[in-house]
Amino acid sequence: MEITSGIFKAAGQIYSNNRGSILRTIIYTIGHFAIAITVLMLVANVSFMIALTDAIVEPIANSVWYFILDKWWASKSKTK
Repeated sequence: MEITSGIFKAAGQIYSNNRGSILRTIIYTIGHFAIAITVLMLVANVSFMIALTDAIVEPIANSVWYFILDKWWASKSKTK
């Protein structure tokens, strides 16, 4: 119980210190999903559910790729 309350307290502090950035990020993400869905439906002529799936899965896949790339890049930069 103590760990859980500590996690919620830490999350609350992070939110309080970064409220503007977090809200802008959420709004940007919702906009990204809406734009991606619209473009896929218009350009690729796919159904809403396929467009929604791609609009969510593709950014997650890109994030994983970026994390791997950044870790690799940082490991190569440290040796020089």
